[in-house]
Amino acid sequence: MTFVTKPRVHHPRLPVNEIGLTRRDYEGSVSTLCAGCGHDSVSAAIVQACANLSIPPHQFAKLSGIGCSSKTPSYFLNKSHGFNSVHGRMPSVATGANLANRELYCIGVSGDGDSASIGLGQFAHIVRRRINMLYVVDNNGTYGLTKGQFSATNDKGSTSKRGVPNLYDPIDLVSMALQLGASFVARSFSGDKKQLVPLIQAGLKHKGMAFIDVISPCVAFNNHNGSTKSYEYVRGHTQPVVGADYIPESEEITADYAPGTTEDVKMPDGSMLRLHKIDDDYDPHDRVKALNYVQSRQAQGEVVTGLLYMEEDPMDCHDILRTVEKPLNALQDDVLCPGGDALAGINESYR
Repeated sequence: MTFVTKPRVHHPRLPVNEIGLTRRDYEGSVSTLCAGCGHDSVSAAIVQACANLSIPPHQFAKLSGIGCSSKTPSYFLNKSHGFNSVHGRMPSVATGANLANRELYCIGVSGDGDSASIGLGQFAHIVRRRINMLYVVDNNGTYGLTKGQFSATNDKGSTSKRGVPNLYDPIDLVSMALQLGASFVARSFSGDKKQLVPLIQAGLKHKGMAFIDVISPCVAFNNHNGSTKSYEYVRGHTQPVVGADYIPESEEITADYAPGTTEDVKMPDGSMLRLHKIDDDYDPHDRVKALNYVQSRQAQGEVVTGLLYMEEDPMDCHDILRTVEKPLNALQDDVLCPGGDALAGINESYR
């Protein structure tokens, strides 16, 4: 078995940002995802955005749940704080991390299965509580780790590799984020780096809940029932010595199109994704109009990308709860533990 590691020696003339760090200083481990996976493009965009902002890596906290998307924090910001939680429970950990240390830049990376299915309740409440973080969903409409079942964001009528149609209406996380009070809502495509990197930068610097839904294609839809080349059939008729799969390399899917235009992007399974980039004169400050715009375009079979909504004077959880400005680990014992009389007074206020 061969392990691939990144070289420790870098070119001495790599460009540096305002604090003297190169882009390599914001990278992580070598990706183990399928070649051509859109999630790797999202990771690369996060690396570029963080380097552009000139924020030291140790000032970030990266958090995730379970799934292909939740593996990606290993591939960026290897010198930051990190926590890989259980399936659908990343928002709970992100809430605790942000309340404990408001000086950290929180990046939560999730997937459509992690956030729109088992974690849907957690997603709804972290949005409405306005936790100060960037919440990124790598959305590919499928459960990649368990070989291609439909996820809750998959469009009704779309078919699997076996030609079986999806019978259920999709959950649109962008519409949910708008309805639940997110103060920064955007959608992008993993292959559109020119659009995605600035959105990530803006989301990181935004005060309050910043949500970005990233359409991120999966390249591994080659495991249908009845095929003698499927993983299940081969494993059932051989005696494996190691549990390894081979997935052929695919080309990364990219897009570059002008504001106000529509672009058809061919997916690995042959289906077409129709992207519509919002116009330059689009007003992102009206929540109701943004929701109507997203849903009207969705009815036309288009996925709208760009900054969809941003609150001009946002509040975050610290404003609502009136938390202390210092991180909890910077407070002295007499402040953290004010004594029995103070506790009695707090308990009395709830009676």
